Amino acid sequence: MAEMITEFFGIDVFNESVMKERLPEATFAALKKTMENKEELDPQIADVVAGAMKDWAIEKGATHYTHWFQPMTGITAEKHDAFISPAPEGKVMLEFSGKELVKGEPDASSFPSGGLRATFEARGYTTWDCTSPAFVREDAGGVTLCIPTAFCSYTGDALDKKTPLLRSMEALDKQAVRILKLFGHEDVTNVSCSVGPEQEYFLIDRQKFLQREDLIYTGRTLFGALPPKGAEMDDHYFGSLKERVSAYMKEVNKELWKLGVLAKTQHNEGAPAQHELAPIYSTANISVDHNQLVMEVMKKVAKRHGLECLLHEKPFRGLYGSGKHNNWSMVTNTGKNLLSPGKKPNENLQFLLFVTAVIKSVDEHALLLRWSSSGAGNDQRLGAHEAPPAIISIFLGEQLEDIVRQFIEKGDAPECKQKSYMNIGVHTLPEIRKDATDRNRTSPFAFTGNKFEFRMVGAPMSIAGPNTVLNTIVADTLGAFAKELEEVPAGEFEAAVKKLLQRELAAHERIIFNGNGYSEEWREEAVKRGLPNEDSFIGSVKALTDEKTVEVFTRQNVLNRTELEARAEINYENYSKTINIEARTMLDMVAKLYIPAVIRYTSDLAGSINSVRTAVPTANVTVQEKLLTKISGLLAETEDAVEVLRKARSAAYQEKDAKLQAEAYRKNVVPAMEALRTPVDELEGIVDKNTWPVPAYGDLVYEV
Repeated sequence: MAEMITEFFGIDVFNESVMKERLPEATFAALKKTMENKEELDPQIADVVAGAMKDWAIEKGATHYTHWFQPMTGITAEKHDAFISPAPEGKVMLEFSGKELVKGEPDASSFPSGGLRATFEARGYTTWDCTSPAFVREDAGGVTLCIPTAFCSYTGDALDKKTPLLRSMEALDKQAVRILKLFGHEDVTNVSCSVGPEQEYFLIDRQKFLQREDLIYTGRTLFGALPPKGAEMDDHYFGSLKERVSAYMKEVNKELWKLGVLAKTQHNEGAPAQHELAPIYSTANISVDHNQLVMEVMKKVAKRHGLECLLHEKPFRGLYGSGKHNNWSMVTNTGKNLLSPGKKPNENLQFLLFVTAVIKSVDEHALLLRWSSSGAGNDQRLGAHEAPPAIISIFLGEQLEDIVRQFIEKGDAPECKQKSYMNIGVHTLPEIRKDATDRNRTSPFAFTGNKFEFRMVGAPMSIAGPNTVLNTIVADTLGAFAKELEEVPAGEFEAAVKKLLQRELAAHERIIFNGNGYSEEWREEAVKRGLPNEDSFIGSVKALTDEKTVEVFTRQNVLNRTELEARAEINYENYSKTINIEARTMLDMVAKLYIPAVIRYTSDLAGSINSVRTAVPTANVTVQEKLLTKISGLLAETEDAVEVLRKARSAAYQEKDAKLQAEAYRKNVVPAMEALRTPVDELEGIVDKNTWPVPAYGDLVYEV
């Protein structure tokens, strides 16, 4: 008999139901109060929780615990400690104190800090995030209790992704509640941001993966000619799952469900070998933790099935890339979604005020959002006709755009486009209620009914960054709105809100675009509107240290100037290191694989020509001679491109300033890499398949 999901969902999580069962009533109530009201944790409470958590974990076979944190590498980190403590007569006892639960002291000197600490100040501290439940994880090393934590320096600066996220959540909560109080919602005590990230990924055979040096070192193919068939037939999208993939997804789901991750949707994506997993929404903090677990579990389970999970934004040039659509909204403790328009959105001033706050925030901080969603890998994806353009714009849909237009022109919206029904033309099919708007797949930031979908985020990225930015900029705008409206007499409140809406919507109308974001016409129009169009990640990093960003993040107590400058430094360094690894991998593959293989093939070809001429002096060997000439020319072109790339990489590597170095890699090394790839990819289409040294695209994406 098959297991029921309800019987094992969350069994590896120290969740609220487990705490309620195992903690004294007073302790549980105090911990709940700490989590909900963001109050300081009583050390005595921490001791009781630690004891219960240890007992629960040991019952599940745990021997170690770890503070599970998210440094600025974008992935998770952990150091494992056993529960053992010395006991008399050479024995041990199992202990875990409140102090060990709340605080850890990993050396952590090798994590990027951007200058936030010197080598002699290398100590970092991890501190328990009680708002995200602990969990146990089993692998070949046994069972480990994982405790979600924040990570900071000796001076209290944030060294991770989680700390700024938690700060931004508090900022949004505070400012949103101020607005809601003005609308008479005295029962609302807190507002949280709700997030649901749709995760795209590729699955390929692991044995073939191990034959590609570029995939091993960089996560993407640096060379490769397109197969005869790509995604043009649209037959993979939502297609029937292959048995091997289906078995993989089944195990991934079970692993995630045991960890309390609300994995909901799975399907084939647009490119061959590409798939998607989407969860039910959670609060931002838990959603960030869960998405990190999703990526870890997907990669771990893939190996058990002889597969490799690729999370790079663009593992195969010419085939669709992978993103992570970040669905974001705001929800009150009373269960109200603040981005839900209701039946009459034109009359729902509260909804319109929150939407206007988002519009204003996105317009004023478009480049910052561009930065938050990208990296060296996403430069390969953004702007292609498969992903949002690098230009930030907002899609509102017909209904909401019409309301915005009315407010700009009249200061009110007396009319509202209503939903209708679709007549499909088949009597046995029921009528379907038609939404008042449609979705726009080309928009980087789209309103989709009761949330905004930020579609630019790269597949391997932590979603902590994009949500930290969203929370912070919207919180700051809401704070400004609240300050203005708090000074308005009660009887004039509605008129003041409408006046504010008219003013702000008119000021930021330029960011609203419902059309085709892929078109060249939109690029030209965006320039006329004055919207930033930064085609590289490096060009967007400057937004971090822009005075406007510093003021907003400092005002909302999310990141100070030093912390922002540190992140900019880390971004420049990471970009340079990424491109440097890719360039070195290309040079290595060309020198050790491609050139030797092509030389062997040309030698065989030349030998064949001589053999034919010897056997039949009058034989026509024109085809072989033309082929030999063409391949020899491409080989020479390859060698010339190698020399150009080698010099460009060396020059960029020697640049000492982090920003200038990153710019050198972007302007000089990346084009040199493209120039080297061109002749090699052309050679792949000519040289005998049995001679070519690595699996081709067709072998990778179709043979799963």
